[in-house]
Amino acid sequence: MTSLRPLGSSDLHVFPLALGGNVFGWTADEAQSFAVLDAYAAAGGNFVDTADSYSAWAEGNQGGESETIVGRWLASRGNRDEIVVATKVGAHPSYKGLSPVTIKAAAEESLRRLGTDHIDLYYTHFDDESVPVAEIVTALDQLVKDGKVRAVAASNISPARLRASLDFAEAEGLTRYVALQPHYNLVSRDTYEGELLDTAERAGLAAVPYFALASGFLTGKYRQGTAVDSARAAGAGRHLETDRGRTVLDTLDAVARAHGAEPATVALAWLAARPTVTAPIASARTVEQLPALVAVADLVLDEAELAALDEASA
Repeated sequence: MTSLRPLGSSDLHVFPLALGGNVFGWTADEAQSFAVLDAYAAAGGNFVDTADSYSAWAEGNQGGESETIVGRWLASRGNRDEIVVATKVGAHPSYKGLSPVTIKAAAEESLRRLGTDHIDLYYTHFDDESVPVAEIVTALDQLVKDGKVRAVAASNISPARLRASLDFAEAEGLTRYVALQPHYNLVSRDTYEGELLDTAERAGLAAVPYFALASGFLTGKYRQGTAVDSARAAGAGRHLETDRGRTVLDTLDAVARAHGAEPATVALAWLAARPTVTAPIASARTVEQLPALVAVADLVLDEAELAALDEASA
């Protein structure tokens, strides 16, 4: 049984791969989503990441589709207490931004869709710099005091605003962020490494990176001259046009061969070994895509392999 990792300073313990819920109700219908969730839980997974805005971008959707599917799955499986449910506020078309009123109302809607009385980890999805950090932190703290949220976190936030939020929470004795969800992977290191990572490390925050597989590019299925039928093909394919992207793929292939592993597993294992990272997020549209993701729990790369991937992606 894979040992769970503590999530920052919270009392939450999570599987070393968070299952991304962005595809539920978008490229995966309810039956496919249930099958993926079942297979993830069967592999020991307990950390499901969604957002109130998933998947408002898809034609005919309004946002909340992913939460609704996760909620129905939890209810039908009777496993709410075994799953760490993470969701986010701030990007739903009807609840944009982070005013205290919006946070409170959006949280109630998320609880309703998830069919639960508490959210385990509640993220601010995108920082809203029009709202003072004091108001955001106070609103989140109230949700914790009311028993509606267990722990809070931030995503897509500047180092300065993150520090200000942590400092205010500390000074006022309010609930502080325990985790950070940055955009971070082998071909996108610049947004996190540096001041943001340093801030997270000093504060003891757990990083839960999104786009951990660069929209599927790091699975290795995107190659020169190969067409992939995916809603994310254009975004993933652009990495093939860069020297860094091609070098990373070559190095991933070599390390994967040495372990008899999939490139995706190696890419996630590199990320899992980075400072502050507790659990990368990756999504699976089908059950067949899942084994390569959950295998990160059992793959340990040696110093030479990590260094080779560092160099290829630098």
